[in-house]
Amino acid sequence: MKHYDVTIIGAGLAGLFLSKTLCDNDVRVLLVDRKQDLSKSIHTTGIFVRKTFEDFQFPAGTLGPPISHISLYSPALRKIELESSFEEFRVGRMGALYNSFLQDCLEGGVDFRCATAYRGAAEYKNQGRGSIVTLERNGVKETVETSVLVGADGACSNVAKDLGLDQNRHWIVGYEEVATGVPATGSPEIHCFLNNRLAPGYLAWISSDGEETHIGVGGYPSRFDPRSALKVFKQEIVPQIIETGKLKIVEKRGGKIPVGGVLKRIGNRRGLLVGDAAGAVSPLTAGGLDPCLRLSKFAAEIITRRICEDDPDRLLDFSGSMFRKKFATRLMMRLALNTARGQVALEAGCALLGTVPGLRLAKKIFFERASFPDIDLIGDFSQKVVSKNIGDSSPLMENR
Repeated sequence: MKHYDVTIIGAGLAGLFLSKTLCDNDVRVLLVDRKQDLSKSIHTTGIFVRKTFEDFQFPAGTLGPPISHISLYSPALRKIELESSFEEFRVGRMGALYNSFLQDCLEGGVDFRCATAYRGAAEYKNQGRGSIVTLERNGVKETVETSVLVGADGACSNVAKDLGLDQNRHWIVGYEEVATGVPATGSPEIHCFLNNRLAPGYLAWISSDGEETHIGVGGYPSRFDPRSALKVFKQEIVPQIIETGKLKIVEKRGGKIPVGGVLKRIGNRRGLLVGDAAGAVSPLTAGGLDPCLRLSKFAAEIITRRICEDDPDRLLDFSGSMFRKKFATRLMMRLALNTARGQVALEAGCALLGTVPGLRLAKKIFFERASFPDIDLIGDFSQKVVSKNIGDSSPLMENR
């Protein structure tokens, strides 16, 4: 039976970035994903905020043109325009980004198993010191030993269940189509639509950066059918905003988005959770890419300490409790958005956003550089990890 320092289930952004960082720290990593091709069946729109592309480096060609303009629409399509003096958003070319990160992992010595299913994990015979992980590919099962098991397997994490950690209970669902053939008629822009009929409790959106156009809807699954809502959105509203005559759909994406904030128990002596599995998503905006990367960096430091010191208790430092207060206000705003179920209430809310105080609030929500808290772990070992960490133009964890 093979032994690995770390086994990571899920090769999305969280799993890939964590694997990439750990192999730079000379940690033996097994990365597992059920997909044959990571560039297929992507679940995220891929909108990166300014804080992320300022603090992290991305391979050439994996981010679209910068976006500084947001148009926010009421149910009656009354428009509020928000302009920033900064480059606020860039839409990731996620397939290319995943493949680039995967190549870095392979060159760094990560053992990658594609088209492989995770079938469960049991505690290793030395209590609390690791797990026996069962995998399956083409009907053939395999078991491996691992000192640390990481769940990067999405909002409904099976790893969380097997490790006895917290699981997401609150989510919305998103569904979108990625298109080409939309002519650029101005600067890149994101259009956001508040509409309880088409996107109850969240947004419908059109993101067009001159290269790709993303058209989608999101909301609470108990209150709408995403595919039907997207069809209506494309028929009734989208043609009023963009030219659709030569629009060509090249990809469809969808999935659950946790909106309950970072879970409290995301680590124990056997392993931990990152990305959507940990609930690392803004409860209000449902943005998860910046939290994903920052939490994965934190996880890399904790795991490297655990391996180098051979001390499973190090993983107990990885707790979601330190983040819960950060999301309190956004959780309340999420509740308010869910409570405003009528179109009249949303229309009134949009009217308030059009006032001077409302515009300040809207700009703070969309443009403030505060999507996820930074963490500072003090000590010589921390500085050692910082010096080896990849893709970072600032300290590993800044104290805000």
